[in-house]
Amino acid sequence: MEQPVYSGTAHGPDGARFAVVGISNMPTDWAQVLKGLAGADLTLPTAPPATGVAATAAVGAAAPEAGADRPAAAGPPSMSMTPPSVLGLNAYLMYALGKSARRRLQDRLTARGLRLWHLTVLALLSDLGPQMKTVLAARLDMNASDLVRIVNDLVKTGYVKCDRDPEDRRRVVVRLTPDGGSALAELGADIASADDEVLAPLDAEERLLLSSLLRRVHTHLEGGTRTAARP
Repeated sequence: MEQPVYSGTAHGPDGARFAVVGISNMPTDWAQVLKGLAGADLTLPTAPPATGVAATAAVGAAAPEAGADRPAAAGPPSMSMTPPSVLGLNAYLMYALGKSARRRLQDRLTARGLRLWHLTVLALLSDLGPQMKTVLAARLDMNASDLVRIVNDLVKTGYVKCDRDPEDRRRVVVRLTPDGGSALAELGADIASADDEVLAPLDAEERLLLSSLLRRVHTHLEGGTRTAARP
């Protein structure tokens, strides 16, 4: 368990006193940090270093003198940082941006009780019309049993319906319902808002260019995948 290894009191430019506490398994490092942060008569008593924990620090305005206003406690600063060396790797950037975009989109779908696969099936049925379950699974490159679960979820919500093919009763055709079409239209607004969040730094012309480039890469990769899958 982490233990404070250095603590003391100091004062700011206006003379207000505050407490400083450092928690670390490298006390000599934090001694220098805390001295720099305090900037005035900081006392650092020696204490044994903590073991088995990563170095962390908590520095802030604490235990002010009686009568002084107590500011709201601020949360710790974010420690997240992308290593600069990977920012030159397009594959990494696409992965990181895709992960962020997926999280935002999934949050909006979850609010409606849906997942990404639900959206994908609804969109495909809207674009291509009724599809047999076996064809749906093949088009989406999904395991047939996984597709059945997704379709069953959408049947329960009333967004799709399943009918037997009159020409072959063994085949099941999945159709988008009017409610499913309405839900897909509403999801379009959610998707647009997620896009706006992710692409906020880009203007309209830059977004069009990015979309064009991404489509070209997607077409290239999709074609390569299909070619590789052929016997």
